[in-house]
Amino acid sequence: MGPQHPAMHGVIRLILGLDGERVKSSEVEIGYLHRAFEKHAEAEPWNNVVPYTDRLNYVSPLINGTGYCLAVEKLLGVTIPERGQYLRVVACELSRVTDHLTCVAASAMELGAFTVFLYLIKAREYLYQLVDDLTGARVTTSYCRVGGVKADLPDDFQRKCLAAFAGVREAVRDADRLLTRNRIFMDRVEGTGVLSREDAVAYGITGPFLRSTGVPYDVRRSHPYLVYDRLEFEVPVGSAGDNFDRYLVRLAEIEQSMRIVEQCLRLMPKGSHSLPPMDASEMADLGKQGKTAELVDRTAGTCKTLEGADRNTHDHIRAGGPGAVLPPKEEVYGSIEGLMNHFEQVMWTWGLKVPAGEAYVPVEGGNGELGFHIVSDGKNKPYRVRCRPPCLFIMAALPKMLNGGYVADVVATFGSVNMIAGELDR
Repeated sequence: MGPQHPAMHGVIRLILGLDGERVKSSEVEIGYLHRAFEKHAEAEPWNNVVPYTDRLNYVSPLINGTGYCLAVEKLLGVTIPERGQYLRVVACELSRVTDHLTCVAASAMELGAFTVFLYLIKAREYLYQLVDDLTGARVTTSYCRVGGVKADLPDDFQRKCLAAFAGVREAVRDADRLLTRNRIFMDRVEGTGVLSREDAVAYGITGPFLRSTGVPYDVRRSHPYLVYDRLEFEVPVGSAGDNFDRYLVRLAEIEQSMRIVEQCLRLMPKGSHSLPPMDASEMADLGKQGKTAELVDRTAGTCKTLEGADRNTHDHIRAGGPGAVLPPKEEVYGSIEGLMNHFEQVMWTWGLKVPAGEAYVPVEGGNGELGFHIVSDGKNKPYRVRCRPPCLFIMAALPKMLNGGYVADVVATFGSVNMIAGELDR
């Protein structure tokens, strides 16, 4: 079954031994989307790895970049400003909601509930617009930086965010009304794909899949990072460990993530923010002409993707020190020191130098514990990068859930795994 089968998304192959419609044995074959993420990361300067992380779980890319940057910052001994930490939490939770919406929508569609797919993907589009406003891109965002984030909140972000959440909540309510007590849907998901609590723990499974068995493990609560220990949220759990419980857990987590973002927007410390009035290309031209006096009191007006990266916001969203982060654009375009600092940061064999050592940092990804184990030999690029992909462990347990069921159950169970091949194969 697969990789050509539409439910396998072109990136996984299942070898099934059947007795009629019953699955007697199953074997999972992975590796169809192997990109050599870890080896690529070891060949690039530290900050250049960030775009590669977006391609791991590309449905919730902002969580990947946050985890990687936290691991590098742990080796550097760098703590980013409080506002920057809140911004990372906002970005991560928006990504988590898009991930869960996509999983529930695609799973429902593959079971025939196409209307639910349309409702939830429309809701996801509201959030993609928010992500675009925040980062300048919809999917491959490259928002996190070692030592901070790319830019501050754009103007009117809070109003747009609350309006988008109203649309998401309405779509989730519609999906709940259409599915949760729907006899056809219930027959497909209730009691299928069952994994016991003991087996889930034994396989090292985390995330919504583990929580559906009744284990309340969430990295945000068990090993708090950023500002999660200041925020109020519940960790939804199930009891049966079947496809239905996994669906319910994800729906509940969507609401909790939106609740976290709303708290962040209320509690986030204030930071100077103004849209820059002078185009960066004009600043560069003035600098080339030696007219730097005209740049002293100006801020840099850059393209859409760099709004909020000017001097006014820099100290609130990025750690201090020229050795860790890129300087504000005003310094780059207005002084030789700023230009040299920027050039050295992005130039191969120069750039960010991370002290020798190793660190492991876990974060709560869309599918569970996403961890980055990083080793530095003191040079300008990683000596070793190892990613712990949460859906790998679920895929290892997939035969245990499929064997003994029907061929039709394969689609429902595989959909609830939420396997993202960019994360699984790396």
